[in-house]
Amino acid sequence: MASSTTSSTTAETRQWKERVCCIGAGYVGGPTMAVIAKHCPDVRVAVVDIDATRIAAWNSRSLPVFEPQLQETIDAAHANGNLVFSTAIDEEIDRADIIFVAVATPTKSYGRGSGKAFDMTYWDAVARNIARVARSDKIIVEKSTVPVRTAEKVIKILNANRTSRHVKFHVVSNPEFLAEGSAIHNLEEPERVLVGGNITANEDDDQDTLTTSAAIKRVCDIYAHWVPAERIITTNLWSSELAKLASNAFLAQRISSINAVSAMCEEVGAEVGDISRVLGMDPRINNKYLSASVGFGGSCLKKDVLALVYICESYQLHEVAEYWKSVRCATSNHVCQ
Repeated sequence: MASSTTSSTTAETRQWKERVCCIGAGYVGGPTMAVIAKHCPDVRVAVVDIDATRIAAWNSRSLPVFEPQLQETIDAAHANGNLVFSTAIDEEIDRADIIFVAVATPTKSYGRGSGKAFDMTYWDAVARNIARVARSDKIIVEKSTVPVRTAEKVIKILNANRTSRHVKFHVVSNPEFLAEGSAIHNLEEPERVLVGGNITANEDDDQDTLTTSAAIKRVCDIYAHWVPAERIITTNLWSSELAKLASNAFLAQRISSINAVSAMCEEVGAEVGDISRVLGMDPRINNKYLSASVGFGGSCLKKDVLALVYICESYQLHEVAEYWKSVRCATSNHVCQ
């Protein structure tokens, strides 16, 4: 693997089709940017984080994230000379054309929406910093899982904090669909890549459809280096933001459903494994997420279902909120308040 210094020097002396910065060197940001750098030798990719220990780990052979084929992917990117891990956040924001934001959005533990809503503290801070630092037009890409209509708030933050009214921002949604243990495979051979966008970040400008469309196309063009065109889907911003939550909610629904069947099996003497096998042979159902368990695996399903409950409640969709709340309860085996 090339050293960080060598990679950085090489990256600074070449001409690039795009300069990409990813804020957040965690489970999503690191692997995603490594795959992009591997497949896009004409794109400079910088992954930045305030955690110097984490960045040092990414620049070593002891990666902070374990995923099959991750080290090999990073090695291939370093061979291209276009992947940099750094703590120089402001410098990389300034030079980037496209900024992916992959910071954490945990469940709030205080205030309004506590226990359900996403905590957007990190996102808000990143948006303010981008606006403060940017001296040229930027495409901001939502990579983190966020509440629907987050882009609306981000646009307001960018407008309120930008240092020059001549700098334009375009917000694009590009949610991740990664599963723990198969993240690199999910990125190398994605079932779909979703890119949504339709709003200019400048309240004093008219809706600039051409420019916004160009922003969407530039993000799509990155993935087009290795993803077939038919798997790259474009939507409006709100559809893209909601699609990620809906996707995880549907997966959670399947787990809750098989757990409910499992409870019935215990009472009547049936075998839930047999039921799962029979259900999985129906092509309309398939066999994914049909293993009974004591709860949701990973960290996303419960969190995203709770966020969906909160969003529904915020829009006074109380019956819908109760439905999604029941999905969580069926798996958690407890009474939801």
